Amino acid sequence: MKEGLQKWFAVPLWKRILLALVLGVIVGAIWGEGAQSIRWMGDVFIRLIQMVVVPLVFITIVSGLVAMGDPQKLGSLGIKTLAVYMLTTAMAISIGLLIAFLVQPGEGVDISGATPGVVNEPMPLSERLLSIIPTNPVAALADGNILSIIFFAILFGIGILMVGQKAKPIADLMDGGTHVMLKLTHWVMEVAPFGVFALIAWVAGTQGVSALLQVVALALTVLAACVMHVCFTYGMFVKSGLKLNPLHFFRGAKNAMLVAFSTSSSSATLPVSMSVAESNLGIRPVVASTVLPLGATINMDGTALYVGIVSVFAAQVFGVDLSFMDYVLIAGSTTMVSVGTAAVPGASIFLMSAVMDTIGLAPGQIALVIGFILPFDRPLDMLRTSVNVTGDLVVATAVARWENEFDQEIFDRGHVE
Repeated sequence: MKEGLQKWFAVPLWKRILLALVLGVIVGAIWGEGAQSIRWMGDVFIRLIQMVVVPLVFITIVSGLVAMGDPQKLGSLGIKTLAVYMLTTAMAISIGLLIAFLVQPGEGVDISGATPGVVNEPMPLSERLLSIIPTNPVAALADGNILSIIFFAILFGIGILMVGQKAKPIADLMDGGTHVMLKLTHWVMEVAPFGVFALIAWVAGTQGVSALLQVVALALTVLAACVMHVCFTYGMFVKSGLKLNPLHFFRGAKNAMLVAFSTSSSSATLPVSMSVAESNLGIRPVVASTVLPLGATINMDGTALYVGIVSVFAAQVFGVDLSFMDYVLIAGSTTMVSVGTAAVPGASIFLMSAVMDTIGLAPGQIALVIGFILPFDRPLDMLRTSVNVTGDLVVATAVARWENEFDQEIFDRGHVE
């Protein structure tokens, strides 16, 4: 028994997760609806991750700011972070629109039999921005409102810096807390293969490959666009823009990418992203603790790409001819609206309804498209979440390199167990 456990833990974590993913697909396909009975294992894994997210974000941001030593550096870091996030989102939506234009996934598709989905009004951008400021920081922590937590943590960290020596006990507490939370994250990740197996088996058994066959053209379009964005945009940016080996980057990021794929949640993957950023990619805590939580909340490369494809798909289904300016409008509106709706559950639905409205689709038509997509949205959500998390890590790597908070030796060494 002991020897078997030693052999299990000796296998690199990413290989264990990948094996669990493959076995989950096989078991789910064979077991079918019965796979629902093991979903609780996946729910336990997600709950464990969610358990560490809020304290990890708050403590590491405060600790990172204190380690930064200069509050003025935060402004430079924040501007660069937001600029690169917006740029990669614009690239994602452009690639999605290009692939959709070439593949034409909506040609000949009949969605008249779909049950109309519910389309709610997205939260206005002004209201979303106002909600970042918490009226009660403790409530924000309890509710897991990441943007509000980031806002309060930044102010708290700057406050510690400004107070100086008198606040040193708090600074030391936060530094120690960071090490504790990263250790907890490491323990939680050892459960990942079992959680991934259960989640993938549940998806394959209850929704499965058969669901994707109904919309194979749309699914393949999304897959092609995701692969192109990850390989071309991220890969070329790392190689040409940062002068780093993209293979080293993807090797270091693979644990986070696999967990994102299985959980379909950027926030749930955040502890894993922060762990691989520091231990595998050489991103120092001062950058990882600020850039990654922000990215998990506002960076939606995969979702933006998906929304662009679905918008073109809908236009093709209903015979709407899109001009060049329509494509520009879709790209611009998706890039801007994504910032205001990223933290809302089901953000892609809000984005789709808002963007499809800009190209003249009626509310009833939008509801039909959403109703057609929702039954098989989970597998596609897994793809786009993996892209979102990969984008977070690319941007964090870039900012760390530009701010001289990057350890080249750790990055080149690659994956660390």
